[in-house]
Amino acid sequence: MEVSVSDAKAQITELVRRAEDGEEVILTRFGKAVAKLVPVAPRTTAKARRAVLDAVRASGRIAASQGPGAARSQDFLYDTDGLPR
Repeated sequence: MEVSVSDAKAQITELVRRAEDGEEVILTRFGKAVAKLVPVAPRTTAKARRAVLDAVRASGRIAASQGPGAARSQDFLYDTDGLPR
């Protein structure tokens, strides 16, 4: 949608709302495009938020791998006699 700058003054709230909703709003001066209203950050849809939540839940179901036992975790610090290296 194209709107002259002088007309935009009277309807700026509505134009900002439309830009937030993803509509392209071009401001014109003397018939030439001079500015574009765009949202700072795109709005996420309920579908996109649901997909993120589903991915997080699915990753939580994956079993953690078994790491080294705590009893042997610091063996590299000591020599065969049990003294610090």
